[in-house]
Amino acid sequence: MHIAVLAETAANERRVAATPETVKKYLALGASVGVEAGAGAGANIADAAFAEAGARLGTREEILAGAGLVLAVQGPDPAGIPAGAVLAASLNPYQARERVAGYASAGIEALAMELMPRITRAQSMDILSSQSNLAGYKAVIDAAEAYGRAFPMMMTAAGTVSAARVFVMGVGVAGLQAIATARRLGALVSATDVRLATKEQILSLGGKPVFVEDEEAKAAETSGGYAKEMSDAYKAKQAALVSETIAKQDIVITTALIPGRPAPRLVTAAQVASMKPGSVIVDMSVSQGGNVEGSKPDERVVTDNGVTIIGFSNYPSRLAADASALYARNLHTFVSTFWDKDAKRLALTEGDEIIEAIRVTRGGQIVHPALQG
Repeated sequence: MHIAVLAETAANERRVAATPETVKKYLALGASVGVEAGAGAGANIADAAFAEAGARLGTREEILAGAGLVLAVQGPDPAGIPAGAVLAASLNPYQARERVAGYASAGIEALAMELMPRITRAQSMDILSSQSNLAGYKAVIDAAEAYGRAFPMMMTAAGTVSAARVFVMGVGVAGLQAIATARRLGALVSATDVRLATKEQILSLGGKPVFVEDEEAKAAETSGGYAKEMSDAYKAKQAALVSETIAKQDIVITTALIPGRPAPRLVTAAQVASMKPGSVIVDMSVSQGGNVEGSKPDERVVTDNGVTIIGFSNYPSRLAADASALYARNLHTFVSTFWDKDAKRLALTEGDEIIEAIRVTRGGQIVHPALQG
């Protein structure tokens, strides 16, 4: 089987779907690998490094010729991808329906890797977890830069510098890493989530849990490990608690996303107005509508009361080298798990819960149940 690795064309995307490390591993499986020239430039991987690993460099058209498997970070244009090929990438299928329909029309079997189920055997294939981990770290670093003051408490002969107060909203993979990073930098950290199960995780990282603890909150996690959409009554109680907490913070980091829906609004303009001048809010969900009222993708907004709101549309890309390395390993683990060693090709096992969860198109049709209708 020939594997094609595409260069990314989306704005602000610097990652690449394979590295010299994974190229060597694909070759060891018996595959051939073609890498589009310049694909690794954003992640500081030279074409020469791919060539040394054994990949064939070429134009998009050249490396797609005869490809049975196409690897990308974000969903590419279907033009040029051979009919019958398998595409593995982050496809954003809920928002990019027209492009998904294009994959079906072109006869491409498209796999949305971000739909990987949260099960034990799929953990090492989970691109959301690997990328969110880095994003949570980078969000705290960005907050520290924008804050303009020290994070840790410092006792000096000239007086004491108080520790920064950081509030993390949403305790998934990104939120947990944000808590850990802020704590390592010396901040006083508190955190909240709609899932009470995260309370112990917050405590284990040295954070202070901030929760509305009622019956709805106890059932606020799906079987897949994601947060559910909450009722208006719960949201009102949460807003009251959050308002009280936000007013005391120096930095707020929001991470909440619900698959297939716009990002939930967590911070209102009134809550932003309650913060002290010089405070910082990082909206990690700004690319899907934002958790924070007034946030804008890839812009630094300074409010009338001197609060800075920042949010980047692609946090993992801001750490492109590490993000590419982890993403490429996720893809390789997936490919090697479903690799037929005798035929030296990808064999997607019928009925497998991983394949059923991520397969979006097949046989000219959109087949994922969540995308029907």
